[in-house]
Amino acid sequence: MAIIETEATLHEAHRDNHTHRDVNGGWLRPAVFGAMDGLVSNLALMTGVAGGEVSHRTLVITGLAGLAAGAFSMAAGEYTSVASQRELVEAELDIERRELRKHPADEERELAELYMSRGVEPALAREVARQLSRDPEQALEIHAREELGIDPSDLPSPTVAAVSSFASFALGALLPLLPYLLGASALWPAVLLALVGLFGCGAVVAKVTARSWWFSGLRQLALGGLAAALTFGIGSFFGTAIG
Repeated sequence: MAIIETEATLHEAHRDNHTHRDVNGGWLRPAVFGAMDGLVSNLALMTGVAGGEVSHRTLVITGLAGLAAGAFSMAAGEYTSVASQRELVEAELDIERRELRKHPADEERELAELYMSRGVEPALAREVARQLSRDPEQALEIHAREELGIDPSDLPSPTVAAVSSFASFALGALLPLLPYLLGASALWPAVLLALVGLFGCGAVVAKVTARSWWFSGLRQLALGGLAAALTFGIGSFFGTAIG
């Protein structure tokens, strides 16, 4: 067993063994889940239509329409959602900014009381609050973090959210459609490629969870396969009944 001999070595050992993953998922989480959503929805749509024994041309048009409609819907939804959230946050920041300008002493006292509630000695809490309140922008950032739980310098971009959602959904929705675009006439290549993609997406999701890659991959494979099987059955039933 290795023995840590110096404080520097101890610091390096702590640094190397005390790193954390991005629990918010960063760009990976929305990108993977967007692709997974596109995969499952377009696969289910295409298998449902294929169950009704439609023509090859109709199936391809259905897949393309599902890709376009889903991607635009995801992009519009993400843009509206993130823009609304950002507008709400900016409105709250404006309120806090006005309070800091009109009642600086009260806001400084509020910050000191917050630190005291967390176990900081009163005198030290008041001094820390006083020093932090010297810079209005720094004070705003601290109050926003402590009271609202947000970082004013790191607000999400509606445009980035919309573009990334559109691209990831379209990429996922393209997989079950790709074999048909390359000349396939049977359903099984599209299903096979989509299921492989689902397993891959599930395995990548394991990077932002505590699950193993194979468990996450198999779980998503099972869920996507179940959705495809159910829609194929529904398409077959109604195709026969209507026909």
